Amino acid sequence: MANDAKKLQPIIVKKIKKGGHAAHGGAWKIAYADFVTAMMAFFLLMWLLGSTAQGDLKGIADYFNSPLKIAMSGGSGSGDSSSILKGGGQDLTRQTGQVKHGDEPPEKKTYNLQAAKAEAKRAERVRLERLKQRVEAMFGANGTLSQFKNQVRLDITSEGLRIQIVDEQDRAMFDSGRAVLKDHARLIIREIGRSLTEAEQKIGISGHTDATPFPGGDAGYGNWDLSTDRANAARRELMAAGLPEARILRVVGLASSVPLTPNEPNGASNRRISIVVMNRDAEEAILRDGPVVDVDHPESVSNALGAGALSNSGREAMVAPAPPPPTSLLRAPIR
Repeated sequence: MANDAKKLQPIIVKKIKKGGHAAHGGAWKIAYADFVTAMMAFFLLMWLLGSTAQGDLKGIADYFNSPLKIAMSGGSGSGDSSSILKGGGQDLTRQTGQVKHGDEPPEKKTYNLQAAKAEAKRAERVRLERLKQRVEAMFGANGTLSQFKNQVRLDITSEGLRIQIVDEQDRAMFDSGRAVLKDHARLIIREIGRSLTEAEQKIGISGHTDATPFPGGDAGYGNWDLSTDRANAARRELMAAGLPEARILRVVGLASSVPLTPNEPNGASNRRISIVVMNRDAEEAILRDGPVVDVDHPESVSNALGAGALSNSGREAMVAPAPPPPTSLLRAPIR
């Protein structure tokens, strides 16, 4: 029986069905490609940093630290500015700075010296014109000075701004044969001096007489000495008005050698004081060639001066002030 029961027991067969894995797709390939690209960019960056000059590296760092500042500081692009890093170079292997496209190399850039000098002279003339207008306006606006405006003449010459105070027939600046300024002449010169204190140019002063011979001129004092003393009197009044002594470069006496009215050598307008606000050319000419002439030999002035010290209006003699003339000579009706 037992054997029969064993024979009747069913046989169970287990079948295991194996299933396949799910498909992974190609996402890993994209990640790998990104990794390789990043590594290539990294090694390319390291190569560029290793082959770039130190100055260019600083320029790159400055740009990334403040890109807006570099971009707004000029140039044709954000990388072309006042920074040491200049855009537009052609050879990346060069270790020195390069010039951007369209620019000339630094060694080819030149400056037009004549144009610069012409511009400086133009600006200087503009300043003198403004000073001239200011002096004219002063005599027009001041009621006290307006009565003397006919005796003050202003013009621009090759030496600079010339301010001339002339005698009128019934209103002289000095007594006949004297070098002491009258009150109205002192007022005029002091006001002119105040208007010149703000300028920077050097000042030249010259005295002029008419052609009437000075009596007793053979004794050693004549129109040359008188004109020099009068110019020196004007210098003292300018300094009293606040003009620094260092600004005064020349004080000369011209006697009657440069008449204002050549057709009337004895005319009152020939007796005058001329104040010149010098331009740069006149100042340099005097500093280069300015002579000192012996007072005992004024006739040698034309030989001693030379071309560089000649003014546009004629020759000027630098004559040392002489002692006052004898009292008897002062009575002579000579101006």
